[in-house]
Amino acid sequence: MEFQPIEKILANAPSNWGRWGEDDERGAINLLTPERIVAAAETVSEGKSFTLGIEIAGDQSAPRWPTRAPSEHFMTLDKGYVESGKVNRDHVGGWESSDDVLHAYNHGTTHVDALGHVWYDDKLYNGFDANSTKGGLDRCDIATVAEEGIVGKGVLLDVARHRDVDYLGRDERVTVDELRACADEQDVDVTDADVLLVRMGVIELFYDEGDAVYYEEYSDTWHGSEILREPGPTYTDDLANWFADADLALYGTDSISAEQVVSEETGTRTPLHPALLRDLGVLISELNWLQDLAADCAEDGRYEFMYVASPPKLDGGTGGILNPLAVK
Repeated sequence: MEFQPIEKILANAPSNWGRWGEDDERGAINLLTPERIVAAAETVSEGKSFTLGIEIAGDQSAPRWPTRAPSEHFMTLDKGYVESGKVNRDHVGGWESSDDVLHAYNHGTTHVDALGHVWYDDKLYNGFDANSTKGGLDRCDIATVAEEGIVGKGVLLDVARHRDVDYLGRDERVTVDELRACADEQDVDVTDADVLLVRMGVIELFYDEGDAVYYEEYSDTWHGSEILREPGPTYTDDLANWFADADLALYGTDSISAEQVVSEETGTRTPLHPALLRDLGVLISELNWLQDLAADCAEDGRYEFMYVASPPKLDGGTGGILNPLAVK
């Protein structure tokens, strides 16, 4: 099968290059002005907060893309070190302590992608040279996002509840018309949002039914590579323009891929990533836990909230682990 090059697929994609200057590396988070942050705070009326991050390295490893190893957590100091005589605390008066280390992919749990995570035609967002990614991102890295963090008004579109299903199945597509219909049903305006979160129930399948059920549903081998055929939106000019017209700063989902992995529109893998990250400068956040937030939104009918998150200040990083807060 002959695949179209991404340059042809995205030939009519909207772009934010140059919108905030030729040296800009922040992209659409420039939209998170003090005025918009104040407006986001005005959505808070009850003081309820929902954490959207999943467990990083617990008893059940998080769902992960096949090429990424699971996160690992190790103790480097605990009571056992003292009991074994490997550590002596007499010189500090006898008090004891613990210490640990985490080995984790920056894209291996709830996270946000840096704008330099994806590119094509040897150009990153805003035209920066792809050679700047060698050995770490010199341009559009995750530390750039962390400088001020991500604070804005969030909107949840609960597509799984809109369809009246527990989760969307293998390869199922979410069209822009369905997103619009879901927004209408929830009586929420996506064109007035900074952060758009889309719930498909994907991560809940993993935690509610177990990893074996999750991988049986989505695992596949495609052109010699192990992949997960997750559901979601996919690139079309209409969808990209809808995102652009909404002036989104961040788009997030409860899946690993944030989009239909094998696009029925283009026949290629994940074409929405370059359209958002590289062309529009819109951040992508994946593996968000949305079940509790969605249940509360369904109960009170309010699908807007204040969204607060920040990745670590990792110089050169391609992404960053998050534990976002949705505050209502």
